[in-house]
Amino acid sequence: MPSKKYIELQEFALDELKNELAETQKQYQKLEFDHTLKGLENPLALKEVRRDVARMKTELRRREIAELNPEQLSGRSKKIARRKR
Repeated sequence: MPSKKYIELQEFALDELKNELAETQKQYQKLEFDHTLKGLENPLALKEVRRDVARMKTELRRREIAELNPEQLSGRSKKIARRKR
């Protein structure tokens, strides 16, 4: 079952998703910096934000793959097959 955050990301427009990703990455850098200097009250927040960034990147990549034409998709599957050897 997909998480609520994943469902929310699917509803975002492409520009909104890119902006949200940039903001979340800035937030992660700030949290990481704060954690290094003085520590965080809840260090698990780093883990949550990092996972949010990964979800957004995954959604962006999924959309890129969906926009590929059949020719590009066939080339992609050949690359994947080469990696498996």
